[in-house]
Amino acid sequence: MNENHMRHRSTEHEIKVVQAAPLQPPAKKGMSRGLYTALIIPACFVAGVGGAAVYTAVVPKADGTQVINRDKVVLQEGEVVAAAAKKVGSSVVSIITEQTARTMMGYSSLQQGAGTGIIISADGYVVTNKHVVSSESQSIEVVLADGTSYKDVKYVGSDPSNDVTFLKIQNVKSLTPAVFGDSSKVEVGQKVIAIGNALGEYQNTVTTGIISALGRPVTASDESGRSSEQLENLLQTDAAINPGNSGGPLLNLSGEVIGINTAIASGAQGIGFSIPINDIKGMLKGLFSEGKVIKPYIGVRYVTITPDVASRYSLKVRQGALLLASEGQSVVASGSPAEKAGFKAMDIITKINGMAVDGTHPFASLVAQLTPGQQAVITYLRDGKEATVTLTVASRS
Repeated sequence: MNENHMRHRSTEHEIKVVQAAPLQPPAKKGMSRGLYTALIIPACFVAGVGGAAVYTAVVPKADGTQVINRDKVVLQEGEVVAAAAKKVGSSVVSIITEQTARTMMGYSSLQQGAGTGIIISADGYVVTNKHVVSSESQSIEVVLADGTSYKDVKYVGSDPSNDVTFLKIQNVKSLTPAVFGDSSKVEVGQKVIAIGNALGEYQNTVTTGIISALGRPVTASDESGRSSEQLENLLQTDAAINPGNSGGPLLNLSGEVIGINTAIASGAQGIGFSIPINDIKGMLKGLFSEGKVIKPYIGVRYVTITPDVASRYSLKVRQGALLLASEGQSVVASGSPAEKAGFKAMDIITKINGMAVDGTHPFASLVAQLTPGQQAVITYLRDGKEATVTLTVASRS
């Protein structure tokens, strides 16, 4: 069972997501770019900033006042963006897929798609979106920024509760992996950079913007509307993200990956979404050591506490994860770490390893950052009294 089995949702607005393909060779006519559509749960907004990155000098005056001297510009913003894009450019790849698709009339046809990926290890591991590459893909081609093409690419696995897939380029040893940042330190208003193969034709297109909001939940669906999934804790950005960008990196100004671009809002301008990079870190140890996707697992069903949930169940807290299940389901999985730790229905998990479970750090996201076998300290409320317990995180393939 997934940790994010139950979610509380309110009013929804339609959105879309993105993918990209290589400049060499150019996208073929009719190529699908995997435009994902989604539904935003809360209202979203866009903000913008410009100008140069500066150091300011504070100059004291005789009367005790201070004058801020803004003339000492030491780094132009364009130079910072260029340096960051150059740092990660060789780690951004184009992905071309082919898979059989059925038409509404029941006929089958070979459909080609295009997207973006990020190299995460020297020996060929790549992360991208699940809606870019699925287990049903008949062929997968990865093209590096310098035009080098690899067709011996293995589908490794996907995260069942997030729009993330891992691939492995076979028989390589010296690729350039991207550097990961810490998405928990991202702030609203922070300048960011997006890189991807826009429209499946323009390889390694660089755009800039800011972080517009944190912790956005969305319901994402593909172009056809036949497939959708719930995503939580997304970074919202106004950096231009287009069809073809899906799976590409969202960077900070140091050139570190802080997110994986996954969705855009349809009928809107400057509303894009990225999966925080911390949400995949818990799976990397198993990926690199065992060559498969292993999900950290605690074993509970829950509802994210919102004002409505707090009112409905007469809760005294306004954030956390309320252990609750639908009729006929168990709150705690048999044999799970949560059962061994003694968790019960209506317990409220408020912290994991000291990090508060809240709107910008949802329970599923905090669990995703854990590593199977790791000791995790869980803080929870039972009948209004706070307690802590240490459990050993399990794994699920």
